[in-house]
Amino acid sequence: MSNEDLNAILELDCEARYEYFMDVVGEEREVWILINSDEHFLKLHSEDQGGFEYLPLWPSIEFAEAYAGDDSDLQPKSVPLPQFLNRWLPGLKKDGIEVGVFPGADDSVWVMEPSDLEQDLRDELDKF
Repeated sequence: MSNEDLNAILELDCEARYEYFMDVVGEEREVWILINSDEHFLKLHSEDQGGFEYLPLWPSIEFAEAYAGDDSDLQPKSVPLPQFLNRWLPGLKKDGIEVGVFPGADDSVWVMEPSDLEQDLRDELDKF
């Protein structure tokens, strides 16, 4: 993917990036997260609605790398979709951590409950 294509997708609004995420993840059957050198996944904190934590997700390695930028401590990690659906999402829900689907160039992100993302992903998989 060219930098121009990558930037054009990152400039899309939250809803369009969400749709792109669903399409790519439905086909590739994996999501991408960022982990640090201690193998801990990146969690972000939002001050909205009294504050909450969320796990940012990307549809491909290129977008995760772009988000990490020059932070040498953050590395992209692929999570196979079955593992994400069956282990990660229930664990996030249990821990009270939401998911932030595909942060954009302007740091806007679609934040949702893990169970809502699970349902959307399962609906997307039913199309295949």
